[in-house]
Amino acid sequence: MLDSVLVFLDRGLLDAAWWQIVAYTLVVTHVTIVAVTVYLHRCQAHRALELHPLVSHFFRFWLWLTTGMVTREWAAVHRKHHAKCETADDPHSPVRWGLRKVLLEGTELYRAEAANAETVQKYGHGSPDDWIERKLYSRHTMLGVSITLIVSVLLFGAIGLTVFAVQMLWIPVLAAGVINGLGHARGYRNFDCPDASTNVLPWGILIGGEELHNNHHTYASSAKLSVKWYEFDIGWMYIRLLSLLRLATVRRVAPKPKFAAAKAAVDLETLQAVIAHRYDVMAQYARSLRRACAEEARRLSRLERPEGRLVASARRWLHLDTARWTEQHQARLAEIFAASDHLKKLVEMRRELAAVWERSNLSREQLLAHLQQWCQRAEASGIRSLQDLALRVRSYAA
Repeated sequence: MLDSVLVFLDRGLLDAAWWQIVAYTLVVTHVTIVAVTVYLHRCQAHRALELHPLVSHFFRFWLWLTTGMVTREWAAVHRKHHAKCETADDPHSPVRWGLRKVLLEGTELYRAEAANAETVQKYGHGSPDDWIERKLYSRHTMLGVSITLIVSVLLFGAIGLTVFAVQMLWIPVLAAGVINGLGHARGYRNFDCPDASTNVLPWGILIGGEELHNNHHTYASSAKLSVKWYEFDIGWMYIRLLSLLRLATVRRVAPKPKFAAAKAAVDLETLQAVIAHRYDVMAQYARSLRRACAEEARRLSRLERPEGRLVASARRWLHLDTARWTEQHQARLAEIFAASDHLKKLVEMRRELAAVWERSNLSREQLLAHLQQWCQRAEASGIRSLQDLALRVRSYAA
């Protein structure tokens, strides 16, 4: 009897080789990631796509087995994160809590907010509320996880405990920790959206495309998280596959800028296109500012001016939205502007351009006049980068 128990603990029912156990673990954890990014995140939290009931129920059942997360609670916490991003009310921002805490205790932060009835009531609307959700998934959250534990041990024996542990840690470490932590602290930014979100990697494979976090925060309701030609979103690949099988319907993706021959003067159609693609407009402006900082730093260095080093360092932050400048940055502005009229003009003109979509109290005609005047001043500035930007603005098409 004892020998039989020991043999079972050593081999399980499958007597699988080590590589088969690793392959199984990678497959089941990947399915969990896909369920989180496609179903919980893009479908439920942001309504970026609709899934066929069979697909939705599969993902709900799988998440109940492997995470114990409740759809309504997850969607509510995530929506609040977007609504209160980087503020004192953000459930899991490293700006508020610190990177170390979010990395190591991201799951605890999620659970604390999920237990907040006010958050769930306010932000959890539209989530499943059928019989199986009320009687099983939401009521017995640990039953599914317990079944997964038993199945893992039955299949692989004692090593099944390790397989189970990896499954339980996969989402807390990669999603709650890496994305909510590093995705707001380290990486690169395609767009200068108001929060601190970053793209952790350009290839979203391990975490289902969630690595492209800055893209997501810029276009939160987009079913596709990649925007650059070199970026890859594996979650979008699965969505496209489901769409081809008529099991998913994409509702929204990030708008792609369209261009036509530059108009002699900006009209209402151009104004509408510029506002719709404002993040692209400001991304181009940011690139111009970074180039200008580098050029001005080289010019000042050739003149042996001490401000050259200060201007060179400004390349890391001068292109950011002014709301993200620190007090230290603000203190350096006067010295930078005194050293370079070129940079002063670029920064001032950027503020004026941003006012086109920030002044919600103005009529369309007033906004149009503002944008027309901006283009005229940019073209008359004598600064090549501003002239190029004005030409690009006049080229946006609806």
